[in-house]
Amino acid sequence: MTGQAVWELVTGSFPKILEYGLKVTLPLAVIAFILSTLIAVGVAMLQYAKVPVAGPLCRFYIWIIRGTPLLVQLMVSFYGLPLLGIHIHPFIVAVAVFSINEGAYSAETMRAAMEAVPAGQLEAGYCVGMSYMQNMHHIILPQAFRTAFPSLFNALISMVKDTSLASAITVVEMFTRTKQIAGQSYNYLPLYLEVALIYLLFCTVLSFVQRGGEKLLGSYGVRK
Repeated sequence: MTGQAVWELVTGSFPKILEYGLKVTLPLAVIAFILSTLIAVGVAMLQYAKVPVAGPLCRFYIWIIRGTPLLVQLMVSFYGLPLLGIHIHPFIVAVAVFSINEGAYSAETMRAAMEAVPAGQLEAGYCVGMSYMQNMHHIILPQAFRTAFPSLFNALISMVKDTSLASAITVVEMFTRTKQIAGQSYNYLPLYLEVALIYLLFCTVLSFVQRGGEKLLGSYGVRK
């Protein structure tokens, strides 16, 4: 192809690729990130409380998830569930797997952030009559989230890039759409470079959001 033809291919495909980035890639990453954060908080709280049965189960969950590749988890879930008679839309499977996967990593981040809060503050909460959950809500979790925020947001940025793995289970996200367009023209390199730049654009915007969030939480911490 001539340079002019390549330019027309790239400019013509840009809105098609971006469309799937906005309506599939970003929603997949954001929904999975929210769910993974909820999982992480729950698992971290169980470990922090040293619940006899739940604690070992949480550690087992973290061990299994962190010890197996995300792509393998996607494939096992997508092709294994139908064998059990469970048929779920590929997008929902991807959300569930990404959430469970990232939840294991973020749980360790949250646990470490919670344990970094001085134990005396928890004891002071008990002294004024607060319950365990009230201590978590008013004392431990707000401070832990400020500490864990950069790591948690880094997980979101990584997840935006990892969503390309969802193409392995037939989710038509941004990278899959790029492959479809490239397959029609047999001109892969410029289109793959284009989708790489779009991923870079998304991650750059999220990096600015992260910096703003860190400044906001930092100023809140100073006021407190």
